[in-house]
Amino acid sequence: MHLERLALILEVVGQKGHATVAEICAQSNLPKPTAYRLVQDLVSSGLLQSSARGEFAIGARLKRITRSDHSDPALLEVIAPALAKAAEEHGAAFFLSRLRGNWVEIIHVATPETGVSYLHPGVGKRPMHACSCAKAIAALSPELLSHEELNGQLKRYTEHTITSGEDLAKELEVIRAKGYAECVEELERGISSVATTLGKTGIGSTLSIGATASVRVFTPPMRVKIGQALTEMSHELSSALGWDGADAKMKSA
Repeated sequence: MHLERLALILEVVGQKGHATVAEICAQSNLPKPTAYRLVQDLVSSGLLQSSARGEFAIGARLKRITRSDHSDPALLEVIAPALAKAAEEHGAAFFLSRLRGNWVEIIHVATPETGVSYLHPGVGKRPMHACSCAKAIAALSPELLSHEELNGQLKRYTEHTITSGEDLAKELEVIRAKGYAECVEELERGISSVATTLGKTGIGSTLSIGATASVRVFTPPMRVKIGQALTEMSHELSSALGWDGADAKMKSA
């Protein structure tokens, strides 16, 4: 339990780039005294380092061990420009999401710079069973959605929301076969989205890129087109991030 709590704190700080004890508590559900004590232990061991305004960042010792940076800011440095370009090319909002413990959060959104109002999904937590960005990740880690825990507990947002664990398992099989996930009015009426992960294993499997628009714009043929474009983008981004191409790609059928 103690080791798991330490690992959770490192995961939160590593993903956010820097975090206060309050932010760590919000994302880990740890009591503040416990979180503060564990953070101090990590600082004293060099795995975390304190920074300005009471924030903490990954320490030099852990950086030497991992020799990598998968924080939100580091990933966005590579991914954000690609999302902005795709938003202009396709005239839709493109976004980046990542797994935070047992849930998925949209952390960045790019919209076309045309002066026209486009659908903006907003950042924040998304339900694992009713959003393409989360379903794409869950398809590669089905243990995130166990039948025993979910049956009877899948919240219905619209008449199209999947609320059966058995139906959700079938949906994840379809996603793995296609290489990307779709959400058609499952979270909100009139809205659809498409998403795929940046890899089949490792850090790439915990990150997804996607696009969203109204169902009028994202017709079935358009969703196929967007799904293929996202798959190509995932390959390019995985390569740019220096990940193993064989494992980083989520191939389309």
